[in-house]
Amino acid sequence: MHLLIIGIASYLMGSIPFGLILTKLFLKKDIREIGSGNIGATNVLRTGNKIIGYTTLILDILKAVTPVIYVKFNFPEFLYIASLCSFLGHVFPIWLKFKGGKGVATYLGILFAINIYFGLIFITTWLITFALSKFSSLSSLTASFSIPIYLLILTQFDQVFFFTIMFILIFYTHRENIKRLKNKEETKTKIY
Repeated sequence: MHLLIIGIASYLMGSIPFGLILTKLFLKKDIREIGSGNIGATNVLRTGNKIIGYTTLILDILKAVTPVIYVKFNFPEFLYIASLCSFLGHVFPIWLKFKGGKGVATYLGILFAINIYFGLIFITTWLITFALSKFSSLSSLTASFSIPIYLLILTQFDQVFFFTIMFILIFYTHRENIKRLKNKEETKTKIY
């Protein structure tokens, strides 16, 4: 019973579309009709409103941190279920006919909730890749891949499987970006 409740609650929390809510509320625009049509923070930044973009980023992180931290301290055996469900909620939100974001900010929230060092490794890798490439998508893919690699180096094999699955999911959500990167058609991102 706890498993079902935790899974559903984490999914529903993850599926709150903050990018859509904030752009409609403050900009009177539908983020799904701007840029890539994605509801995530990177696309919200394309509206030109950095405050709304970064607020979306923070809220998308927090909507994963909240259920995962709660489960970590109260039902630790369901930690990865809560993590996966909050991520799937963002990527496939029930409120938007299962068409959501790419899950990177939500994944970052999961990393910080599970282990703060994972979050710091992700951010460091993301920033280095972004400084070199200016591609948000490439930075997200590289940073996501860095976590299972880090765990392999530390021989923490019990966690490698979960974080490899998460990388595969992020790879899937970025499949169009990967095509554009391959064809040198990907748009560079301005984060400040």
